[in-house]
Amino acid sequence: MRFIATALGALLIAAPGAAENSPPRVRIVTSDVERFYALYDDPALAADPDALAARYLADASPGLEDFMVMRRITPERVAKALREKPQLFADARGCAATLGNVRGRLTAAADRLAALYPQAIFPPITIAISRGAPVAAANGKGLYVSLEALCAARFFEADDEDRFVHVIAHEYVHAQQPLAQVESDSETVLHAALVEGAAEFVAEQISGSVAYTHLHRWAAGRETAVEAAFLAEKDGKANDSRWVYNQLGSADWPGDLGYWVGYRVAKAYYQRSPDKKAAIKAIIEMKDPAAFLAESGWTPGMTL
Repeated sequence: MRFIATALGALLIAAPGAAENSPPRVRIVTSDVERFYALYDDPALAADPDALAARYLADASPGLEDFMVMRRITPERVAKALREKPQLFADARGCAATLGNVRGRLTAAADRLAALYPQAIFPPITIAISRGAPVAAANGKGLYVSLEALCAARFFEADDEDRFVHVIAHEYVHAQQPLAQVESDSETVLHAALVEGAAEFVAEQISGSVAYTHLHRWAAGRETAVEAAFLAEKDGKANDSRWVYNQLGSADWPGDLGYWVGYRVAKAYYQRSPDKKAAIKAIIEMKDPAAFLAESGWTPGMTL
């Protein structure tokens, strides 16, 4: 247990050079992980949801409490994941030890976001143990990361530290976006793809890479065919589509491919805009996905 607390505790250390009298932009809460692994070796956690509720979730940090509501993290679902995917939680212990420079890199990313978008907010980041999913989420109150899920998502990016930095940078952008603050079962493929793609594009500007790098690797050479298909299906319901929120997908069609298309639309908009800072603001504050698409100049398969 000691190395978990030490490794994650390092994420709380202020970055070198931070102003002594100003609060740090990057605030990371890891108490839920430390508490979980202090209890982890007791088999009652997986066997008894009531024990898990009383000993882990009842003492949740404010961030984990919000995350539980947002993503339906219940004692029953966490206990089920512990029983069915024990290696996921075992592996997260070792992954935590690889994250020592995450905070410093996120501080640099947050500084770049503040420079590009001065009205940016920087809510606290809660890293917790959840139900094996989702990888991360955000709203105006906080950023939320499932340690075990993000540690396991090596198909995004092989390096643990890089993966955490780029995914959290993506979630920082969601915290700014008006369209990301409300979720609806009726949102369209276009709406969801542009919200996620905008977060991917701005995350690249501030952290050096998108979060979902595997989509870019898969789509190389397939741009025209994939984007023509997207255009034909953009008005369908997001939750019923093959473009977003469809988990891993398959080798023939990876999950969340709409994130990549949305990124390409945002990049097209940015490239044709003479005022790049104004373009970043428009990408973040997008309110009408259809109007944004029309203004972007994007066409299927275009060179970017």
